[in-house]
Amino acid sequence: MIDEVVDIFTDGACSGNPGPGGWGAILRYGEKEKELFGGEPATTNNRMELKAVIEALRQLKRPVRVRVHTDSQYVQKGISEWIAGWKRKGWRTASKQPVKNVDLWQSLDQEASRHQVEWLWVRGHAGHAENERADALARRGVDSVRRG
Repeated sequence: MIDEVVDIFTDGACSGNPGPGGWGAILRYGEKEKELFGGEPATTNNRMELKAVIEALRQLKRPVRVRVHTDSQYVQKGISEWIAGWKRKGWRTASKQPVKNVDLWQSLDQEASRHQVEWLWVRGHAGHAENERADALARRGVDSVRRG
């Protein structure tokens, strides 16, 4: 594993839940930064939170150490605590229900497997500069969907 460390800050947003949604991400490697955003016309906040991380990880061209900073406990706990059990149970929850957003969880699992990832939860809307920026990017994603 390469010693390079990439910090990724992500957020998702939805106008209505479900409704038009957006995702945003900032990738930082040393002094370099890249901002990404996108959206979907009919989605949920949780799907956009997942999509932000997936799209950010897809930008990485080779295996690296990654610190993902997310304000979504759904993403942070899902990938670091719950996913192993879901996979063991054939993508079923403890109550034997199908895992929601399984398509995105499988994509996230695949993207994350290429890297050494540390999953960090940050409090949203609490003045964390990069989280606020990721939120603004996610809202741009919502706006881009609304404008068509």
